[in-house]
Amino acid sequence: MLRILLTILLTAGTLLAQQAPQHETALGGEFRLEGDRFHDSCVQFSIASCADLLFTDHPLHIAVGSIAPQNGFGSGLALVTHSDFKTWLFKSDTDVIGTANGSWRVGTYMKIIPTTAPKIQPHISTGQQPEQPLKSHLRVLDRPLFTIYAQAISLTKLDFFGLGPGTSQAGRSFFGMRETITGGNAIVPIPMSNKLNLSFLGEMNGRFVSIRGDRDESSPSIEQLYTPVTAPGLATQPGFIQFGEGLRMKPVLFAGYLRLNYLANLQQFVAPSNSSFSFRRFTADLSHQVPLYRTTVPSPKDANGPDECGTDDKSLTCPSIKSISRNRYGTLDFRFLLSESIASSGSVVPFYFDPTLGGADINGSASLSSYQDYRFRGPDVMLFHAGLEHSIFSTPVGFIFGADAGKVALTRGELGLDHLSHSFSTGLTLRAGGFPQVFLLFAWGGQEGTHTIGSLNTSLLGGSIRPSLY
Repeated sequence: MLRILLTILLTAGTLLAQQAPQHETALGGEFRLEGDRFHDSCVQFSIASCADLLFTDHPLHIAVGSIAPQNGFGSGLALVTHSDFKTWLFKSDTDVIGTANGSWRVGTYMKIIPTTAPKIQPHISTGQQPEQPLKSHLRVLDRPLFTIYAQAISLTKLDFFGLGPGTSQAGRSFFGMRETITGGNAIVPIPMSNKLNLSFLGEMNGRFVSIRGDRDESSPSIEQLYTPVTAPGLATQPGFIQFGEGLRMKPVLFAGYLRLNYLANLQQFVAPSNSSFSFRRFTADLSHQVPLYRTTVPSPKDANGPDECGTDDKSLTCPSIKSISRNRYGTLDFRFLLSESIASSGSVVPFYFDPTLGGADINGSASLSSYQDYRFRGPDVMLFHAGLEHSIFSTPVGFIFGADAGKVALTRGELGLDHLSHSFSTGLTLRAGGFPQVFLLFAWGGQEGTHTIGSLNTSLLGGSIRPSLY
């Protein structure tokens, strides 16, 4: 499939470079300029520049990524455009990707950013003259950001070992899932939060899930081992309206040598056609980064789409793959995650909305990596993580080491510091320009052997994350 995509871009790029710019639209002009860049980089051929264009340029580039654990490496196309109006900036990102095992994802994501002149917040003094000059307290207030999206994904192969911490490998089964998510979210900065960098988060989504068996694997299909009692939601999957409200705090302390990203979020999953599946979820996600140098990784940028890696709101130009930086190389990170589900009497949490620990979850996030993917599943989860990443000499290749401890539970009262599962991992990462992050991990230390994980991020480096599948 990747060869077909390369052929399409080679043909289109050559034709676009030859078009005259007469009466062209703004999008037509972007295509023509990309065609010029294509001719200079790929027809006259420069390996690094051609790779930049093929995988990160705009408005059209090849989209690649590991769609979900055990569902393979996917490839497709992404179309990224923007429209700059007088007071609003609209950024559109649409992509489609497929894998060899028949899994696929298609999505469109629009960012809406007000572009009016930012306000400046002054600091009012007492009127007394200080003995020493005071530092300026003027600061530019961040703008709100609105995102609208529609995404559908179909996954052929997912594992289910049962619910709770006491499951075994003998209970392994397989299923397939399709989920459609439509909705939007907003990030609204709180003006008077000063160095805390507080923002209010809100979201509203429609979630529509369809579960199917998978009888083409070495282990049984899910319906052969489990029932709607042991796997709630197996027999029927109602549509959900999902709301969410939260606070995010991202202060930078000690001259940039401590960076916090704290999130507290409450979600409501409402099933209008079957209230027995309605529930709420509280999540506290506390991340700490300690850079060993002043430079840090380009973390997911809210104002970018998943297929964008521009360095500012109005720029779609990505950093070059051949540019070498120390982004996040030389960083200690510590994370605590707590996710608790609350269901009223007579209600249950559908198993397909339960978070998982082990290998990597359905969103591609690694945890307890020595265990199999999706190994532990439950409505309540607690995870501790500590890690180190550092560049190898002056290259975009990095060394990584991580240690995890965590557990899942069927009730909130079962979460505690006893009987935690443990795992250690080490490996290599690749962060080059805007190309999606690549990592290869070898993990050990659990009670079920070792696990090797290779993955390619689903977003460009510096692009925003996609809507969570649970």
